[in-house]
Amino acid sequence: MEDGTQQLGHCMVDMKELSANPEGLTAAGVILTPKLPQVEFSLACNDLVASGRDRKPNALVQVAVIDPHKQHLVSHACTEIVEANKDPLFLTGVTFPSEYPASPETLVKLTVYDAKDKSQESSSFLGSATFSVADLLRAKDERLTLSLRSSDGVCTAGTVVVSRLKMGEMEEVDVDHITTDIPSHKKCTIRGGKNTRLIKTEMAVKCPMVCESASHACIDRENNPLTGPVFKNPVCKVYRFQTVDSKWMLVREQMEECTLSFSVPKQLLSLYIQEDMSRVQDLRELGELSPHWDNLRKEVMTRYGGIISSYQETLAELDKITGRSFKPSCCKAQKSLEFIPINLHTQRMRVTCPRKTDAFYDIVTVGAPAAHFQGFKCGGLQRVLSRYEAEKKSFSTAYQCIYYSPEHTAKAQEVLSTMSLLQPLITSLADQLLQAAQEHSSPGLRDALKNLSDKTEQFVHTLKDELVKSALLALHAARPGYVSKNQKQTPVQGGQHQGHIHQDSDQNQSPVQGLPGHSPTLSVTESTAVCNNVEGSQTTTRGEGGTLPLKHQDSIPHHKEYDEEEWDRVWANVAKCLNCVIAMVDKLQEEDNSKQEPVPDQQLADVITSHNPGDWREQLRPPVTRLKECVMEVVEKAKKAMTFVLLQEAACSIPQGFLLQQRRDVVFSQALAALACGFVMRLYAGMQDKGFLRQLHLVGLVAQFESLLSTYSEEIGMLEDMEVGISDLQRVVFQITEAKTDDLSDLQPLVCGRRDHFTVEVPLPRLVFQTLPEEIKEGKPLRVFPVLFNVGINEQQTIAERFGDISLQERINQRNFEMLEAYYKSLSEKVPLECLPCFQTQTDIKELLETLGQNVVTKKRKNVEILWIAGTICRRLNGIRFTSCKSAKDRTSMSVTLEQCALLRDEHQLSKDFFIRALDCMRREGCRIENVQKNIRCRKYAFNILQLMAFPKCYRPPEGTYGKVDS
Repeated sequence: MEDGTQQLGHCMVDMKELSANPEGLTAAGVILTPKLPQVEFSLACNDLVASGRDRKPNALVQVAVIDPHKQHLVSHACTEIVEANKDPLFLTGVTFPSEYPASPETLVKLTVYDAKDKSQESSSFLGSATFSVADLLRAKDERLTLSLRSSDGVCTAGTVVVSRLKMGEMEEVDVDHITTDIPSHKKCTIRGGKNTRLIKTEMAVKCPMVCESASHACIDRENNPLTGPVFKNPVCKVYRFQTVDSKWMLVREQMEECTLSFSVPKQLLSLYIQEDMSRVQDLRELGELSPHWDNLRKEVMTRYGGIISSYQETLAELDKITGRSFKPSCCKAQKSLEFIPINLHTQRMRVTCPRKTDAFYDIVTVGAPAAHFQGFKCGGLQRVLSRYEAEKKSFSTAYQCIYYSPEHTAKAQEVLSTMSLLQPLITSLADQLLQAAQEHSSPGLRDALKNLSDKTEQFVHTLKDELVKSALLALHAARPGYVSKNQKQTPVQGGQHQGHIHQDSDQNQSPVQGLPGHSPTLSVTESTAVCNNVEGSQTTTRGEGGTLPLKHQDSIPHHKEYDEEEWDRVWANVAKCLNCVIAMVDKLQEEDNSKQEPVPDQQLADVITSHNPGDWREQLRPPVTRLKECVMEVVEKAKKAMTFVLLQEAACSIPQGFLLQQRRDVVFSQALAALACGFVMRLYAGMQDKGFLRQLHLVGLVAQFESLLSTYSEEIGMLEDMEVGISDLQRVVFQITEAKTDDLSDLQPLVCGRRDHFTVEVPLPRLVFQTLPEEIKEGKPLRVFPVLFNVGINEQQTIAERFGDISLQERINQRNFEMLEAYYKSLSEKVPLECLPCFQTQTDIKELLETLGQNVVTKKRKNVEILWIAGTICRRLNGIRFTSCKSAKDRTSMSVTLEQCALLRDEHQLSKDFFIRALDCMRREGCRIENVQKNIRCRKYAFNILQLMAFPKCYRPPEGTYGKVDS
């Protein structure tokens, strides 16, 4: 945009005015020129004449726009079918969003048809009428009554009534920029041609998902300056529905793509590549190993090289894609797009009722995170992981490796990650301490020492683990000199070495001792013979004391000549050095305090001469230098030890472990992109909600994933993938940061970390950032609690329930119910319930949880009440709602539209007589059918009549909207 004006979604933010007039900021910190849709209108017909005089028509209206330059028709919208009515009133309206290139001169053609069937494939023309946008804007009461002309242009087939939909009274105001500075009224400009009109919009919003309590203003996505970098390509729909008191409510749907669909996976791929390259470098730096271990190291490095190469190719392919913000369902199994979530979109429903506050309801729709390219022949992640752990012991025997449990390999990764963060931080804090000494600043010295002490103690505590010590012993046994210096080799018989093994109760225990299936630690004596520094994989060794069977993976090799106390000394030296630094600081401050006392002039002169400000630094330098050296020494040893643990983990899992890691990377990438999208959407919406922000930093947010996958055939593999992917999101935290600039590129969320822990940084403009609570501004990690509930609803689930196994679904629902219950308990202890949103249906959350718990354990086929109750609880808890099926296109559309109509009924008194009509309108002509069109270039849900017979009735689409299509 020119002149410093940037277009952000549905808003215009004048950056020059923003910088020149900071006093005019709203509570959200920006000056807005909201751009509500330019033109919205409803349609009705009167006195329609059907082709057969003895019947009433099944009317629908096709809306097209006449391009004034090219003089051709462009299809724009369509109403629902109103059956057997010569005076139909259509619930589906027409909207021209602000992005649409409409002007007062734009011509709109309305064509009325008599549909012979609901598929609209067979219909007869009744009549048409044409008007311009200017005609509607100038009309009295902004209402046009147009005659419908038949095909011969002579006969009148009835009339069509066009009524502009508006949020409030219209006043002529000649302004270009105004601020949203009144909580109860929002002033908005609509740029619709020569005249600029001002709309006074009632905006004191109490919204369960998006807004805070009624005493505060609401930031909605339509008027939010922060959505531009993340949400794009909106699709808008508008409806009018009748309430129980015969009033009309206005309902808008808005569906958008999310740039995080591609940006998050691309960042993750870069981090995966960086982490694996670092792992390869660590393996190189292990030093000289015996032939056996060196060969294993080379094989592992080759495997890592293959993954790195594959990920680099994928990243290069993704970098070639421009201007695309979502992956259509037809590309779900495409190799180059396997890290991209399927069909990720956000959807918002905005409700305006007479004499009531507006409300907003948000949801994220995404295809189930799953590795479609790799397929599901062997099941999904949950099944493969279980099988892999069970078989890993035999792998370790075959590869002559030491078996480490998943807990120990996770601990090794945690130690490596923590060291990589803390070691440079300790070095930096030590330098800050010396700088404070240089400046002779007692307060600065105390602060720097406190920070240094805290991080050093955390460092020491992290390494206080027997695993490090045991791994160092194992690494020592893998050195070439271990055999040649300390052992007598025996002749090779059948490719195996035999030797004497004795139990030694004085040796340190291995990290796996005491776990099921593990024998006590065994030590290797001088007479022990080991093949390539590793004992025979499953040999029977005979010593003076008799015969002792030994399975190698159950023990970690020790050697009595190895100084096992060395690690304890090195590790303890860090704490000792820290104590020396603390003692020196105390001494310097005591001396400084003593100098404050009055002394004779000559003595004072001597003190000044002998103690200049630089002395503090010089006296502190030796202990500080020693501390840094000790930390480096510990890092070097621990890094090698943990790398050796991970080498054995990788070696004994070739090739299954690497394939499994790739699958997990793919699934996690899709899940994280969806979660980041939902978090950003929820954060933007709650920016002014103090209760929500308090909940965010004190407890965190619940992210509730609703899944409609069946537990049969391939979909059970998808569900197994999804379960692990959603669970892995527990390793993610969010941080809110201040953007470097207000440039849109600097407002994109950033991902950092490694596989065991990721942080998503969400940058906000400086003025917005300053309004946040101090805890958030200080960078406090913000947690998200992902929960997953699944209920299959299709014909495959019918087969599973009658002839198959639904235990996976039952286990998932039970486990995640317990997690949701634990989250609510934590929330109720730390946050006042007044911080949570208010609803018309005042069912207590505890009661809802009890009902959910009962439904989870009830043996009931296709118990979709589990999903309904879980979704309600999520909204009541200020959470983030997600809905998924295989492609987020068909079953997801049924679920989202059902949830929206249920909210209209329960929260906005939608008339019972209009419930089914509203549901059909949204499914036939709403955002979800547009989603289908975007994915498969066809406006048909991928169902057939036999499939739908197995669906719960409320999940069945209207007649004529489904058919056999490629999905």
